[in-house]
Amino acid sequence: MSHLIDDTHDPARRSWVATAHGSEFPIQNLPLGVFSPPGGRPRGGVAIGDMILDLSLAARSGLLAGPAKLAAEAASGRELNALLGLGAGPRRALRRRLSELLTDRSPDRPEVETWLYPTARCELHLPCAIGDYTDFYAGIHHALNVGRQFRPDSPLLPNYKHVPIGYHGRASSVRVSGAAVRRPNGQRRAPDAEAPTFGPAQRLDLELELGVWIGPGNALGEPIAIGRAADHIAGLCLLNDWSARDLQAWEYQPLGPFLAKNFMTTVSPWIVTAEALAPFRTAQPARPAGDPRPLPYLWDETDQASGAFALELEVLIASEQMRRRGSPPHRLGRGPATNLYWTVAQMAAHHTSGGCDLRPGDLFGTGTISTPDEAGVGSLLELTRGGQRPVSLPTGETRTFLQDGDELILAGWARAEGYVPIGFGPCRGVVIPAAAPAPAAACAP
Repeated sequence: MSHLIDDTHDPARRSWVATAHGSEFPIQNLPLGVFSPPGGRPRGGVAIGDMILDLSLAARSGLLAGPAKLAAEAASGRELNALLGLGAGPRRALRRRLSELLTDRSPDRPEVETWLYPTARCELHLPCAIGDYTDFYAGIHHALNVGRQFRPDSPLLPNYKHVPIGYHGRASSVRVSGAAVRRPNGQRRAPDAEAPTFGPAQRLDLELELGVWIGPGNALGEPIAIGRAADHIAGLCLLNDWSARDLQAWEYQPLGPFLAKNFMTTVSPWIVTAEALAPFRTAQPARPAGDPRPLPYLWDETDQASGAFALELEVLIASEQMRRRGSPPHRLGRGPATNLYWTVAQMAAHHTSGGCDLRPGDLFGTGTISTPDEAGVGSLLELTRGGQRPVSLPTGETRTFLQDGDELILAGWARAEGYVPIGFGPCRGVVIPAAAPAPAAACAP
């Protein structure tokens, strides 16, 4: 199983990389990503403190052998798909060997130091070439909060507690943290209007989600059993599924999200591996009395006992005025990831239950993760009750939805008693104005 706890999780283990202790990336984390060093091509790397370890250099070293060397070689190119496809065994071997080399007792420090680059001098990229992106709707409190705005007496549709709801997203517009978020143009119809208009979205929103990176895939027509689904999950990241609520309200019936969602999705750059997350596995919260038990293909006792994650997630905003003043970002909400109604294993099992094949480097979004109260809602649609109750910022500004110049920041930490906390790194983006609409085609003579 990929969630075994071993000496790489030892809270007493420390690295000779001075900035690792107390950072989001201590030696107990070692997340995977893709970076370019100054003047260099993209290649796989591992974050340790404020440094990045170059896996292409590690792969050429005699300090790695066997499955660890195989994993480093697979991660030496422009994306990590090949590494994720190898599965948990080589990933775990690479993690263990790098942990040994980075520990403060390592005799190999002089050579390993030559593999390190300061993160601040590097460019971070998407960790994988994403073949497919699926966005789920597994945050039950988000579903309830939004549903109550439109269906007060019946906020959840009848299928919600029986099946993990999802839709096929647009992989081409997934971007790594830091990329600008251009406000989309689209059709929207005001409630009192007879016809739609076209122009920049007026109700631009965020969605706080976890991203789920797929490791080994499955053959077309061969479903992944729920009891084996966790072995197909390579790791997690933070994900902001930017949403244009006014476009969404007009276009989503009867087929669901389209332009309101496909213009941009932001992910944090590091894959926090299933191995690093092992100490932070926790029980899936029990379903309330009266809720249906999932059908057998979605139910596994081990998954229920350890298929959730002890993660603390938060959303922050920094307006353009706040950044000019040097004001710290303002927290909009904070809450636990255990507010997901379905586990990531249930998502994978359901996704493939009809025969769909997943491939290494595919990406899931969990759906917006919110709390039942206002302390940790994951979207402005919920926090402002559909724009009816503005949020006040420290500068005196107010927001119902996002304005141009606003920066949104997602953050996440894994915490469990007796273990060193690990982080995900930032997932951020600044909203920039919409593009000018394309000119009308000239008429033929």
